[in-house]
Amino acid sequence: MKTKIAIFALAVIMFAAFSFKLAEYAHKAGAFKYVGATTCAGSCHKSDSQGKQLDIWQGSKHSQAFKTLQTPEADKIAKDKGFTTAAAETPQCLKCHTIGKEIDPAELESTFSKEDGVQCETCHGPGSEYKKLSIMKDKEKAKENGLIIHNEKEAFCTTCHNSESPSFKGFNYEEMWAKIVHKKP
Repeated sequence: MKTKIAIFALAVIMFAAFSFKLAEYAHKAGAFKYVGATTCAGSCHKSDSQGKQLDIWQGSKHSQAFKTLQTPEADKIAKDKGFTTAAAETPQCLKCHTIGKEIDPAELESTFSKEDGVQCETCHGPGSEYKKLSIMKDKEKAKENGLIIHNEKEAFCTTCHNSESPSFKGFNYEEMWAKIVHKKP
């Protein structure tokens, strides 16, 4: 009988510990908010010493991705696909032309502008908790605070650059990555 009680008590303790960890993770995940490219660029990701990521992004098609949804051609594609809203308002279009996933607009902070297209946080996750220089200096701490660094970049890129897109004409990862690579020197 004592053994059964001990096993039950241990199970309750393990369940409580697991639940606490799960709640802590869920709370932290909910704490990550999108802040927008201008916040990321601020004074950090625009200098030569930081690899000029802002310039690379501004010169890329990613920064113009939302604007492509504001064309009559995009609206026609959306209509032909059976959508009842303009392309720039269709979640299935926005997921690859802005944030990279379907998201409730209420989750976006006032500093995030979908008009900026595919931006830093589309690939690297919401930056509210890792944007501080003191956190960014420690890669592991930044990752704990929401920074995403993709090990399988091509697989991530092809979540949008694929045949599901009605305007897909093929995707050469190596060629395209060379246009946006933004390593810190």
